[in-house]
This record gives sequence, structure tokens and C-alpha cells, in this order.
Amino acid sequence: MIRLLIVDDQELIRIGFRLFLQTQDDMEVVGEAVDGHDAVAQAAALRPDVVLMDIRMPRMDGVEATALLTAAASSPRVLILTTYDLDEYVFGALRAGASGFLLKDASRERLLEAIRVVHAGEALLSPSITRRLIEDYATRTDPLRPRATLLAGLTPREREILLLVARGMSNPEIAAHLVVTEATVKSHIGSMFAKLHLRDRVHAVVFAYENGLVVPGRG
Repeated sequence: MIRLLIVDDQELIRIGFRLFLQTQDDMEVVGEAVDGHDAVAQAAALRPDVVLMDIRMPRMDGVEATALLTAAASSPRVLILTTYDLDEYVFGALRAGASGFLLKDASRERLLEAIRVVHAGEALLSPSITRRLIEDYATRTDPLRPRATLLAGLTPREREILLLVARGMSNPEIAAHLVVTEATVKSHIGSMFAKLHLRDRVHAVVFAYENGLVVPGRG
């Protein structure tokens, strides 16, 4: 059973999510929070598996709340829900430890898929939206110099896969591109994550763009 905490300052949105999600056999809405401050308190008390986190809220926004939640020893997975695909706060939330993001107007099927993917320990990446989001951020921020020490530890294949992940390719797509098995791709990705101290694919994308491995607009 996936234990869910819904965080949004709009009551009607919380009610809508709850009414739909509680119809799922593998999901349980254990609580609701009206802002980031409330979310941190509720998460500590209820210990949800996945937090559906709004971004723009009073008192404490979703970025700060996400950072506090993911810093905990047994942190829940955080799925950001946003109205705009280029919300300026979303990138900050990803850097704070969120496992992905989804537009609020996404289909019900897409929402369920996102929750299950995030709960399984994967990251939710929409290649087109993620790329536009990070490229928008990168155009407003001076790129960081590559972390030579960490990058030097990657094998040529791991570095190649990092670039493909950053371009939004899935494991099956990477496997087909490199003419290897999906199991091989997963093995390389796991090793690459460990060497770069990354949580998941979202943060691999962020790392690649931040460190200049992928140049915005050049894919």
C-alpha cells in the first residue's frame, strides 16, 4: 500500500485528489497539508511513502518543504505538482531532492503512473518538459565547471550513458541506441549514480546541465 500525503493550499484541489486516489486498491491517503510548514509536521507524524507537493503556498513553499523532507533519515519521495511547466520554483525543488514533477492538468492515468514510479524508487522525467525547464534555468545561470574528480571516476560508457539520460532517453531507448541489453544499461546507471552521489535520473539530468556536460539548445 502506498501511503500518500497531499500538500496544497487550495482545499478543493486536495479534496479532488483525495476522492480519486482513495479509489485505488494500492493507495491510501493518510493526510493533507495546507502549506510547506504543515507538510513537514504531517510527514513526521504520518510517515507517508510519497508526498504530492504543490509549489506556491503561503508560510513555506514547496521548495523549502521538499528540502526539509528529503533531508530526513527516512525521507518520503516527493512528487512536485505544478500549474506551469516552466515554474521558476520547480528546478529548485528538484535540486532540493524531489523525485520528479507533474503538471496539475495531467490525466488521471498519468498521475497514478507518476505516483507508482516515484514510489518504486525511480524518477519521473518528462523529456520535453524537463529539458525546457533546465534549459530555461541554464540560460539564466552561469554554468558550473565540471566536478573533475567525480567525473574522472566514470568509465567512458558511464559518461556516455549519463549524456543520454540527460537528453531524456529511457532505459530501453538507451539500450537500443548502444546495442546492449536493458540489464546492462541499468547496471551502468547504478554505478554512475553511486560514483556521482546522485539519487535518481532527475538529479542526473540536473548534474549534467549544471556541469556543462549538456549545452542547452544543443541536445
